[in-house]
Amino acid sequence: MRYNHKDIKEMIVIDFLIDRKFRVLRHFLFLLFFFLLMYNARFWHDFKPEYEYMILFFVYVSLLIMIYINIYILVPLFFFKTHYLLYLALLIIMGVAGLNLIGFCFTTVFSDYRIADPIDDKRGMYEGVLMCLPIILMSTTVRLLQKWTNDNKRIVELDNLTLNMELKELRNQINPHFLFNMLNNVKALIRTDPEKASTVIVKLSEFLRYQLYENNEEKTLLTSEIEFLSNFINLEKIRRENFCVEIKTETDKKILNTTFIPPNLFTTFVENAIKHSVEINDNPSFVHINIEIKDKNLLFVCTNSRNPNYSISNENYGGLGLANIKRRLELLYQDKFDLNINSTDQEYIVNLSIPL
Repeated sequence: MRYNHKDIKEMIVIDFLIDRKFRVLRHFLFLLFFFLLMYNARFWHDFKPEYEYMILFFVYVSLLIMIYINIYILVPLFFFKTHYLLYLALLIIMGVAGLNLIGFCFTTVFSDYRIADPIDDKRGMYEGVLMCLPIILMSTTVRLLQKWTNDNKRIVELDNLTLNMELKELRNQINPHFLFNMLNNVKALIRTDPEKASTVIVKLSEFLRYQLYENNEEKTLLTSEIEFLSNFINLEKIRRENFCVEIKTETDKKILNTTFIPPNLFTTFVENAIKHSVEINDNPSFVHINIEIKDKNLLFVCTNSRNPNYSISNENYGGLGLANIKRRLELLYQDKFDLNINSTDQEYIVNLSIPL
């Protein structure tokens, strides 16, 4: 893609306004610009020469405090959260209170330093308003631009990551080794237990249907995800002896049936649990999953047995799949999710909490 000279200039300006690496320089230039603006005002010349710069510095710092309160408190806590009327009211209250405080100091604390008539106070007040208003509007606009750009970057990154995961998932949707093993199990069950074989075929079809269709949606019902996990581990149970699986939830079914989550959010954890719960000597092994909704948060706990003689680090426990799911969680929920993976000599425990 070719960029003309004008486009390059616009990109440089936008990068300077939003990129964190220019943060210090941005603030320095802003402080310098605002100081020059204040320096060219007339109000501080109404005082005795030996106190002029003290008055200038006092007003400069006072207005800066209001501007930075707007940038880092009012805008993020109220404007970004769509509390527009409350933001406007608080902004006006802060502006009126701040300018009146400056005016009060002029008429009381600094009154002995004045050489001009008090009638000039109104002129100074108007100057303060005219200087503050465009600066505050500009700072709010820059913050909005930063948020809009960062949100767009996050959306693009999430789309790219989702696309890569979907492409990888498409390549692995039907694992030949897994499918052949299941078909061999079905073949054996047809001779020994036809009813059980029929159940396995139904579960296998549901498993494949979810992978082929529902997995491509942006959101899926929590009940569908739970059913998919149940089919997945129950199919694995047929292949292994002395393997105990359990999925439970104490949340009301009405809530489960109206809760949507991104598809395959837990699959990687369950796959790792199944993989690392295998006992070479056919000793008893287990995978226990608990899913609950509490205080508008979804809690997922997956516990699997492990062989104490087989050492697996947390990094190797999840591999690339765990790294991808962590990144996906970061993009979906930013810093509002909580993921903890703990291991003991007997088991691995995954605790995940995400907001709904």
